[in-house]
Amino acid sequence: MNEQWIPGTKKELMPAIEREWKLLLEVAEKLTDKQMTTPDAGGWTPKDNLAHLTEWMNILMGYHMDKRPAHEVINVSEEVTNNWDYKVINQLFFERNRNRSRSDVMDELMQVHGLLVAKLVSTSFDDLMKPRYEDDPDKMPLLAFVLGNTTEHFQEHRETIERGIKQN
Repeated sequence: MNEQWIPGTKKELMPAIEREWKLLLEVAEKLTDKQMTTPDAGGWTPKDNLAHLTEWMNILMGYHMDKRPAHEVINVSEEVTNNWDYKVINQLFFERNRNRSRSDVMDELMQVHGLLVAKLVSTSFDDLMKPRYEDDPDKMPLLAFVLGNTTEHFQEHRETIERGIKQN
């Protein structure tokens, strides 16, 4: 997916999300348990990458779409989300999920993806095109956050997993 690609309708959006989702799952399902738990050069396993995606899909739904406070969605103290330091937040997610089993991570990934798809289906395209933040001078639409936490994020982590497997 090219970062500049913006769907013009939900009939374009939903298949794009599904396409990247299927590609991600194809890679994950082919991995052995050993591959799934072998760290890449950055120290993350494929399982860690998949748990990370689940966390960010939850943020998309709870924070961006439902506009709940980020710290409540992530279940951390408010200070953690004050500056949206992605290194800190991603490390927190890594630590939170690193000891979970493959089946637990995959089950939650599938469940959260299903909830997200249902939420997107029930959200109008007009609502997706509204600015996420009222005071945003760029008027960045909610759709940008949807793409960033679905198609683009699925592709990014699929490619990360594939590179890591080739290295090992």
